Amino acid sequence: MKSHLVPIGNSRGIRIPRALLQLCHIRDAVTLSVKGEAIIIRPLKHRPRADWDAAFQQMHERREDHTLIEDHLDRSIAPWEW
Repeated sequence: MKSHLVPIGNSRGIRIPRALLQLCHIRDAVTLSVKGEAIIIRPLKHRPRADWDAAFQQMHERREDHTLIEDHLDRSIAPWEW
């Protein structure tokens, strides 16, 4: 299949037909890599921060969810002047 590059700001892009996107299970995010002179486009399978809820719950259960820096407000300090 032949395709042409199209200008997108200072970059270039290609239009990928819907049938190819569906065939490769690509929805909205991809990973790009280079092998030789080929650009490889793969669907992004792992969503960043997708498992944070479970990780935070485990931290709470192990009592590891305390603050590292005190976050109390010292009202005796004079107001900030910018």
